[in-house]
Amino acid sequence: MNTITSAIKAFVADEGGVTAIEYGLIAALVGVAIAGAATAMSTELKGIFNYIGTELKKRP
Repeated sequence: MNTITSAIKAFVADEGGVTAIEYGLIAALVGVAIAGAATAMSTELKGIFNYIGTELKKRP
C-alpha cells in the first residue's frame, strides 16, 4: 500500500508533462504570430510590386 501511495505522490509532483505542454502552447502562439505577420506583409508587398509594374508599363 505504501508503494502505491508513493507512486501517486510522485505522479502528482512530476511537472515534466506540464512544461512540455507550456512549450507547445508558446510554439503555437509564435506560429500564429508569424502567420499573421506574413499575411500582412504579403498584402503590402503585393501592392508595392503592382505599383512598380504599373510604373514600368508607363515607360516607353
